Amino acid sequence: MREPHDSVKGQEWYQDDSVAQAYEDKRFSGGGRLIDRREKAAVLDAIGPVDDRQVLEIACGTGRFTVMLAERGADITGLDISEAMLTQGRQKAGRAGVADRIEFLRGDAGRLPFPDDHFDAVVAMRFFHLADDPVSFLQELARVSSSTVFFDTFNDTSLRVLYNWALPMGSRLYADSEVRRLVDEAGLSLRGAAHDFVFPYGFYRKLPNGVAAPFRSVDTTVGKTNVGDRFASVSYWTVDI
Repeated sequence: MREPHDSVKGQEWYQDDSVAQAYEDKRFSGGGRLIDRREKAAVLDAIGPVDDRQVLEIACGTGRFTVMLAERGADITGLDISEAMLTQGRQKAGRAGVADRIEFLRGDAGRLPFPDDHFDAVVAMRFFHLADDPVSFLQELARVSSSTVFFDTFNDTSLRVLYNWALPMGSRLYADSEVRRLVDEAGLSLRGAAHDFVFPYGFYRKLPNGVAAPFRSVDTTVGKTNVGDRFASVSYWTVDI
């Protein structure tokens, strides 16, 4: 297998052992549980029933989605550049009793070691904000999928712009029109888009779960309006091959 190249930002930080060990505790405990719940629902809504389907997750990290999909019957491959993250994912899969349904691989999303149309669906969560060449990456994900690619982006009209510069890896923020253009440039068809989280992720992570829940209720209500769509922090994109 070829070593990952430098087409993704922040590889050194992301592959650090201490980052992998604390990754989920820092992001998905307390109010972060609301983020975890919404993201998992978005994935399931996009790719539908997964029982006995072949699924690839790009940038699988500690296996948050990988294990969830395996628990629902998918035969899933999780690929990541960080061996430390993959170690956490393997441990999680073992605890969940689904290790036999998951293959964790270290690799590069820009040069996938799979033949064309190998998977029924490809999922790439928390990935495109780090990609230097999103069109090329999207084309590569589409190459190995026979039907669906699902990914998310962080948005350039959201409150995330206030603290994006302080993040250890930084993030690429997208306009809605920019994502639609890159999907078109990749020669793909956009099936649907959903926008969420007017209050940015960092806000929720600072709150206990019980305190975060009322804010999430307000957020969800606002999110159903045009204003909510305009200032949402994150967008979920479903692409047909």
